[in-house]
Amino acid sequence: MKYQQKKDAVLLLADGTAFYGKSVGYEGTAFGEVCFNTGMTGYQEIFTDPSYFGQIMVATNAHIGNYGITSSEDESDGLKIAGLVCRNFSYTASRAGMESTLKDFFDTNYLVAITDVDTRALVSYIRDNGTMNAVISTETTDLEVLKARLNDVPNMKGLELASRVSVTEPYFFGNPDAKYKVAALDFGIKRNILRNLAARDMYIKVFPYNTPLEELKAWQPDGYFLSNGPGDPEPLTEAIVLVKQMIAEDLPLFGICLGHQIIALANGISTYKMHNGHRGINHPVKNLLTGKDEITSQNHGFAVNRAEAEANANVEITHTHLNDNTVMGLRIKGKRCFSVQYHPEAAPGPNDATYLFDQFVEMIRR
Repeated sequence: MKYQQKKDAVLLLADGTAFYGKSVGYEGTAFGEVCFNTGMTGYQEIFTDPSYFGQIMVATNAHIGNYGITSSEDESDGLKIAGLVCRNFSYTASRAGMESTLKDFFDTNYLVAITDVDTRALVSYIRDNGTMNAVISTETTDLEVLKARLNDVPNMKGLELASRVSVTEPYFFGNPDAKYKVAALDFGIKRNILRNLAARDMYIKVFPYNTPLEELKAWQPDGYFLSNGPGDPEPLTEAIVLVKQMIAEDLPLFGICLGHQIIALANGISTYKMHNGHRGINHPVKNLLTGKDEITSQNHGFAVNRAEAEANANVEITHTHLNDNTVMGLRIKGKRCFSVQYHPEAAPGPNDATYLFDQFVEMIRR
């Protein structure tokens, strides 16, 4: 593959709509579900978030790359997005402590990105027509060739991706002398989740997503945690059975994002693919238990069925999205189990919801 800036490039959507731009530099072709994030900052955390695995990211912020890359802000072990579409890509960057430019970061990770795209028109189109599969290419602008290859890409509905980003061997995070031990199932966990747990006197052992309950219990944890992750939660049948067992055991259990959806599925509540999903750092959520509103960081394309949650006598809806009334939080009645659809660890985003980690440690303490 060659490196060549400002080469013609194209984004082709599954419905045949095309948007044209220029190559950022790394030459190639990338496939995935196209989606957009409305955050005005935090591109590094977004690009390294495992929940975005398999997705072509459209950045709504007009300028991407202007403050470069710092390794401490990675949310995983490398880039997780399938590709990037933006309006203005900054090849130069300036920030105290910056380690590299975003261009160098993309080149090192072989990421295809295109710039000079009318992202306002693109996002408006996606909002009207929904997220869908897409291809970006700097190698060819022949739409017939690209469409033939795009037809072979599986739809996100029914696609299990957690196994693609989960660890294969357990590892530890935090202080071994911490007061509490937490067993975390890794469906695509973000590092800032681990930092928030460790900061509250928890020592975390991170397990592969399909670890049997007996292996988790052998470590004698004080609580369980279910992480965020990519893809459709419904194909994770083994994890759903495992979470049923966890809830029955009744150790404190906290789930975020994909973990929240698996808790719902373990209680017989279905999930569905959203028209656009929620991806940004300014989503308004109401805590129904306290009456307080929160501004939250969100990243999900699937949601919990509200009617089924309301009809389930064992479940209480604790949080709701103020824009579209989707389910943002659950707790299981009579059990020490709760979950939220959004990201209290932020990275990027506001810290309105970090109290949920305090709630988890208090549940363990009691």
